[in-house]
Amino acid sequence: MGRCLILNVTNEPLSVVSSRRAVTLTLADRVDVVAESGQHFRSATGSVPVPAVARVRQYVRIPHRATVPLSRKAVLLRDGGRCQYCGGRADSVDHVIPKSRGGRHSWDNVVAACRPCNTRKSDKLLASTNLTLRALPRPPAHRLWTWLSNGSIPESWAPYVPTPDLAAA
Repeated sequence: MGRCLILNVTNEPLSVVSSRRAVTLTLADRVDVVAESGQHFRSATGSVPVPAVARVRQYVRIPHRATVPLSRKAVLLRDGGRCQYCGGRADSVDHVIPKSRGGRHSWDNVVAACRPCNTRKSDKLLASTNLTLRALPRPPAHRLWTWLSNGSIPESWAPYVPTPDLAAA
């Protein structure tokens, strides 16, 4: 099933919903179709085009969250699935300053790591190992970052979705 980008009245991206939900919103006159996906939902009496981009009819005020929630999946996505020590395929996360040594569980202290590097570092500080960070860990800068975790941005969304710098703070 496809996805649909929902825009605010101001053309600001609000959310991503399933095609089924987008058609439901269209039939309830809650959104206007901005771009069609080329697909249709069919019934015995008709056919409804599936929107790729839709705009709500009334302004939606959204509270802006200051930071992206920290999770294993989010750290792996931020670091491109690559170990921040050796550049290999990451399958775990590591605290740069171990929690046992007073390190916090925060964006600027957690990196993606492969199992061998994570095991080699263990609960040591970087200075006492031969490992170095490939990039300093920072929180993702843009709230659209969470939507990008679903995959690539469809071409029909490009005019409405700014391309965020995921690693910039």
